[in-house]
Amino acid sequence: MSWEHQSVLLHEVVAALTPAPEKFYLDCTVGLGGHSEAILQYPDTHVVALDQDGATLEQARLRLAPYGDRILFQQVNFADFDAKGQKFDGILADLGVSSPQLDQGERGFSWRFEAPLDMRMDQEGQELTAADLINTYSSEALANIFYEYGDERNSRRIARTIVARRPLTTTTQLAELVARCQRGYQKIHPATRVFQALRIAVNREFEALEQLLQKAPDWLHEGGVLAIISFHSSEDRRVKQQFREDIRLEVLTRKPIVPSEEERKANPRARSAKLRCAQRVPVAPL
Repeated sequence: MSWEHQSVLLHEVVAALTPAPEKFYLDCTVGLGGHSEAILQYPDTHVVALDQDGATLEQARLRLAPYGDRILFQQVNFADFDAKGQKFDGILADLGVSSPQLDQGERGFSWRFEAPLDMRMDQEGQELTAADLINTYSSEALANIFYEYGDERNSRRIARTIVARRPLTTTTQLAELVARCQRGYQKIHPATRVFQALRIAVNREFEALEQLLQKAPDWLHEGGVLAIISFHSSEDRRVKQQFREDIRLEVLTRKPIVPSEEERKANPRARSAKLRCAQRVPVAPL
C-alpha cells in the first residue's frame, strides 16, 4: 500500500540544512521520505534515516531505493539512536504524525475511523496502548494528560465522564463521548485535542524529544545544523528553551519559521508547524 504525503516546510528545511556533496545528514523521523529525498537530490549527499514505525519505514525504503547506499535505514525511536561516534552536517526531526498513521484507520490515531484504541507508533516494540490509558488511569491522571499534552480546557469533565463510562474500546466510542462533554463552538473536531494528548502519552513523545535535544548537538560537526519541526506548543516551547540554554548551540531562528499561506491552503495539516534551527558551535574545555 502507498500513500500520498506532503512534507511540511520542505524548501525551508533544505535551505536550513544546505545540502552539499560529501555531507552526511540524519533524518530522525523519515516518515515517507520527502525531506530525505529532497536532500538526496543534491549529488553525493548521504542520509541516515530513522523511524520507529516499521510500516512507514518500509514505504520510505521503496521510495528512496533509487539512491542506493547513499541512504541507510534504521527502525528505532530517535531517543534510542546510537550514533556510534558518527558526526553529521545536519540533523532533522519532524515531530508530526505521518499521513499513513492518520489515514490508516486501524492504527487508531484518528477519530475519523472506527478502530481499536491503539495509537502505538511501534506496534511491534510497544505494549502500552491508548485503550490501556483510557481504561486504567485515574480521572486525575487522564485530566492531566489531556490538559498538558492537548491543551484541553475541559480536561477534568472529560476525564470524569470517561471513568464513569468505561470500558471504552474504540475510537468512535471515545470521540462521541468527548464530543458530548464539550460546550460552545469548536473550530476543530471536539475530540482532536484528546486524541492528540493520548498519542503523545502512549508514545512518550515529550520524553523522547527531551532526550533528542540533549544528545543531538553531540552528533553534529562544528557548524552543523539541528532543525526541528514541531506541531504542539509544548514541543515548540521545549525546543526554544533548550536551543537558548545549550552552550553547544547558536540559535539561527529567533522566531520560528512557519508555513506560507500557500502551503497551509495546499496542506491543512501543516497549519501548526513551526521550524526552529540551531548551529553547533565550538565549546571551550572546562
